[in-house]
Amino acid sequence: MIQGIRETNFSFPNQSDFYRGKVRDIYFFSDFLAMVASDRISAFDVVLPKAIPYKGQVLNQIASKFLKATEDIVPNWIQATPDPNVSIGLKCETYPVEMVIRGYLAGHAWREYRLGKRKLCGVELPEGLKENDKLPHPIITPTTKAKEGHDEDISREEILKQGLVSEREYKQLEKYTQAIFKRGTELAADQGLILVDTKYEFGHKDGEIILIDEIHTPDSSRYFYKEGYEERQRNNEKQKQLSKEFVRQWLIENGFQGKEGQQIPEMTNEVVKSISDRYIELFEKVTGDKFVKHPTQEIEKRIENNILGYLNKN
Repeated sequence: MIQGIRETNFSFPNQSDFYRGKVRDIYFFSDFLAMVASDRISAFDVVLPKAIPYKGQVLNQIASKFLKATEDIVPNWIQATPDPNVSIGLKCETYPVEMVIRGYLAGHAWREYRLGKRKLCGVELPEGLKENDKLPHPIITPTTKAKEGHDEDISREEILKQGLVSEREYKQLEKYTQAIFKRGTELAADQGLILVDTKYEFGHKDGEIILIDEIHTPDSSRYFYKEGYEERQRNNEKQKQLSKEFVRQWLIENGFQGKEGQQIPEMTNEVVKSISDRYIELFEKVTGDKFVKHPTQEIEKRIENNILGYLNKN
């Protein structure tokens, strides 16, 4: 069985700090950071026990491609990708909200709607919609950025009332969110896909708003296949989708939704391989590029050497 990279524990010259997120290990330096995309996988805000080979490479390379494809809209944090699993870029002060944007009624939004709620994050939703219907126009439904546990829905009004972001900056975040989503929708359509919903994170540096983290990856976004979408909606059939939702569905079917007292189902080698294969399929479908598997033998050594190589040159 090919090994995935569960975690890294490097110590670099002039490193100032380290942070381990759900799926990434971040090494901080004076004015930049090195973000290692591990093969950890999380669902329902829980990190699952086994790493998924190539997942980190998939996410890092998709994010890198789409950050490049949107840099004319908004400046982003990436300066270099010295390794398939590593992005190096600007260290920014992050905004404490995530900008979630939805073009369709799916996932969390549908679950809320099904419960009878017609207002999501302060945004009114029309009556008579069914799961996966296209919304009249894309809506922004922000969440708070939780250090631990679940991110919480929050309205624009509440963000401004709590002073989480100034009104001037928040308006700019909304403009950027709509513009990047429009570009993402066009890029997805080129691949025969529909960008259903996604999230963007922003930071600021020297008075400038910067797009940070990853964008348009299957971990941060949901895609439907365009072909057959209308017909499936008419027939009340499930949409064929590309996202991490299949992992959530597998967990739900096996009695796990991240609630107290629930056990994570056993991740057999077959399950791990099937998830890995799906991520590679996602990469190729979303980007239109062939996925090149980088060797996984001594992957940690490779990552460490490539980061060191970057540090020595800069």
